[in-house]
Amino acid sequence: MQLDLNLLTALDALLEEGSVAGAAARLHVTPPAMSRSLGRIRKATGDQILVRTGRGMVPTARALAIRAQVHTLVQQAHQLLSEQPELDLAALDRVFTVRWHDALTAACGPSLTAAIRRQAPGVRLRLPAEPGTDTPELRRGEVDLASSSTRPTLADVRHRLVGTDRLIVAVRPGHPLAEGPLSIERYAAAEHVTVSRRGRLRDPIDDALSKCGHERRVVAAGPTAAFAMQLAVENGLVLTLPEAVTRAAREQLGLMRLTLPLQMPAIPLYLLWHQRYDDDRAHTWLRDQATEIVQALFAPSAASA
Repeated sequence: MQLDLNLLTALDALLEEGSVAGAAARLHVTPPAMSRSLGRIRKATGDQILVRTGRGMVPTARALAIRAQVHTLVQQAHQLLSEQPELDLAALDRVFTVRWHDALTAACGPSLTAAIRRQAPGVRLRLPAEPGTDTPELRRGEVDLASSSTRPTLADVRHRLVGTDRLIVAVRPGHPLAEGPLSIERYAAAEHVTVSRRGRLRDPIDDALSKCGHERRVVAAGPTAAFAMQLAVENGLVLTLPEAVTRAAREQLGLMRLTLPLQMPAIPLYLLWHQRYDDDRAHTWLRDQATEIVQALFAPSAASA
């Protein structure tokens, strides 16, 4: 027998009102229509549900036994099919996974964590290391929010442009490149370190130099920006990296900033999430918090600091 879930709503009204007329008025249907629903309920359950006593009707023992369960089921169904309730950050209990590039995590992770703890103390935040290979964590629901310098190619992965960075040269104080104008010849002749989680000793800068007839010597590749900056400090290597997202770490290490002596395209920064979270109010709040914090890196006041 095919089950008509509308009968649950009718049964709940009948048990609450204790009469066909009262249940019909509650659900805005005619008494004959409600009487027909009661007949179908009796057939489905094998029980009279309501029996007449004088002028009124009383529930059967079976009806009394299932009344609370029926009411709970109807309320749960209404909640599932109704609009999401207003977001209560104070009561929010959830774990978010934010997988960003290591330099972005270092620059914005502490502020994001502080903002979330302040507004939603029940929320926990996971900031895992960026994986060594591209994996579909967003589509599998393993990652809530990711970062990328390229727009996603998958139609079900959403993106938001939150800033545009540029490449600069970082060297330790007293480095020869810090003295006098930095020409492309002097830049190419220096010893360099790259940032590559796969250990690559070549990146787009080498391609740009080749087009100008130059070649640089990369002597090391660090897996993270933080490690590469440490190599630049301790070994006197030249590091070329995004300006805004590494500003705080460079200043902490005392690295000097120099203008890159060749034209390189700007670096867009996108936040990525899966479309399943488009209408998720808690996830929308997370995205907005992350956007505000990341965009602060590119604010004029921060750039001039």
